[in-house]
Amino acid sequence: MKFTMIHENYNVTDLERSLAFYEKALGLKEKRRKEAADGAHIIVFIGNEMTDFEMELTWLRDHPQPYDIGEEEFHLAFRTDDFEGAHKLHEEMGCICFENPAMGIYFIQDPDGYWLEILPPR
Repeated sequence: MKFTMIHENYNVTDLERSLAFYEKALGLKEKRRKEAADGAHIIVFIGNEMTDFEMELTWLRDHPQPYDIGEEEFHLAFRTDDFEGAHKLHEEMGCICFENPAMGIYFIQDPDGYWLEILPPR
């Protein structure tokens, strides 16, 4: 039996703010969206041309408060072909939340507090 990872969901409080962040910080663009007929939720899948894997951003009308994401022990990792350029961009955006120079990695934080690991090329 084989499995293929296809997406990971993050619930967000401000969909437009999150879409703008992910496009600027990681180059992820909207691929498609699903909207509930009654306006209760909007689901947007974002991604890029590098992989078929997608992020699913879910906005829930009846959940205006920030999400409790625990102790930030989970994260999604991204490898970049330009680590220095990415670090500079993220530094300018003010979204770097943790750096580990010994491991050669750092993390950025999205508007809802989710951590995203940035890795250099292999």
